[in-house]
Amino acid sequence: MTGATALYDVPGPRTRRRHGLYGVLSVLVILALVAWVLYLLFDTGQFTSTKWRPFAYKGIQELLLRGLGNTLKAFALAAVLSLALGGLLATGRLSDHRPVRWLSTLVVEFFRAMPVLVMIFFIFVALKVQPLPALVAGLTLYNGSVLAEVFRSGVHAVERGQREAAFALGMRKTQVMSYVLVPQAVRAMLPAIISQLVVALKDTSLGFLITYQEFLHAGKLIASNLDYDLPFIPVVMVISPIYIGMCMLLSWFAGWVSRREQRSPKTEAVAVATAGPGALLPGGEPPMAPKP
Repeated sequence: MTGATALYDVPGPRTRRRHGLYGVLSVLVILALVAWVLYLLFDTGQFTSTKWRPFAYKGIQELLLRGLGNTLKAFALAAVLSLALGGLLATGRLSDHRPVRWLSTLVVEFFRAMPVLVMIFFIFVALKVQPLPALVAGLTLYNGSVLAEVFRSGVHAVERGQREAAFALGMRKTQVMSYVLVPQAVRAMLPAIISQLVVALKDTSLGFLITYQEFLHAGKLIASNLDYDLPFIPVVMVISPIYIGMCMLLSWFAGWVSRREQRSPKTEAVAVATAGPGALLPGGEPPMAPKP
């Protein structure tokens, strides 16, 4: 006899065997695809020493490191400015003043709908801004607008009673936001914030289209050099794991911050002593049981 839950029946022995078979078949299909890709790479000579020799040159290594440093610089600037712009626009959207709220909504909706690449090209070509400021500005406008919606949704996700209780205590709106709503909303918003920062990190690769010498631009210079027999696939195999590693590191950092917030002394429950005979009020008498 099988048990049951509120949503579905617990699978029986035959169903578990069938699911196990599906799992084994899926693993075999994935291994077959990986083997096929590796066969193609070996068959086309992507692992020959000629294609990997450029990475042993000091100049190539310095070029990649310089591109990685430029990528991290653009990401750091875009991340800080996006968080600041997102907080500012979210404050405007939560404002009680209708003109401020409408203006903030217009800015958020416009830059959320605009493609990042179009904004970067417009700033670089039409406004004649240098590559790094143009890239950072485009990333800031887009990601800041998205983060503004994340911040606003996080504040609205806090239980309504928290806001009403704070106002009932005589707190002003600024105090309610600063001490009650935002600290609780940050914990709920953190995964979405980190996800958007990961998007900003990956979008820094658009900088090579405006000649910004970031990590992908450095790889393109190496792959387009005819003297190295066009090592395009090896360049991708070197650059991709580094991008993936940076994104995973950012996600790990978000998880670490979340766990640290949960262990914070400010959020831990306070031990309460066992109830006992209370102290008498001045001039008071000990409580007497009612007479029958």
